[in-house]
Amino acid sequence: MKRWTPALTTLFLLCPGNAWAAGSSLLDALQSTGYSSAVKVLLVLTLISFVPALVLSMTSFTRLVIVFSLLRHAMGTQQAPPNQVMVGLALFLTFFVMRPVWVQVHDQSLEPYLDGTIQEQEALEKALTPFRTFMFHETRKKDLGLFVELSHTTPPRELADIPTSVLVPAFITSELKTAFEIAFLLYIPFLVIDMVVASVLMSMGMMLLPPVMISLPFKLMLFVLADGWNMVVKSLVESF
Repeated sequence: MKRWTPALTTLFLLCPGNAWAAGSSLLDALQSTGYSSAVKVLLVLTLISFVPALVLSMTSFTRLVIVFSLLRHAMGTQQAPPNQVMVGLALFLTFFVMRPVWVQVHDQSLEPYLDGTIQEQEALEKALTPFRTFMFHETRKKDLGLFVELSHTTPPRELADIPTSVLVPAFITSELKTAFEIAFLLYIPFLVIDMVVASVLMSMGMMLLPPVMISLPFKLMLFVLADGWNMVVKSLVESF
């Protein structure tokens, strides 16, 4: 069986994306220099601390967590559900949505590498391909063109010519726009309830009573009766 290096193990476990390419370069540099073990461990730990940001920015997590956060604001429930619950739900839904991508990485990259049929650099390149395909599918052409223009690179003839450093920010920008579009649609029914309650209270002369206190139970009732969490989660997963 192929022998795992500590850096490669860390990258395969924590970096489903272009961080693998950076990890491969770091690993080659460490092996070709005379750094002590302590320095190598320090560099690997530094890479680990940077990897989660890359993972979250190259998967469906961004869209999910933003929609859940804005949904909570639309309902006016302040800190319920708490942040830990929202992030945990978004994280596990990310695992669910990204499962086909990770299966491809396992079958096309990890297994052949462990069997010794491909080298480390080739394994890292094949691991990156499914994530690039996923990001291209979710990225708007307008956002992609914007970052190609901002990078001052030669206009690519095909998608394979676009570097990952250009694709990732374009993907994040597209995810932000999609998340806000979904959140806007979720806001509408709750906004209507707020307006109706505020109008009723004003017509009754109860101007000192905060409308939020009266509208919150009605918004919760509407959300529960409509099985809101089921509808939101289903719509989000099907949007990918």
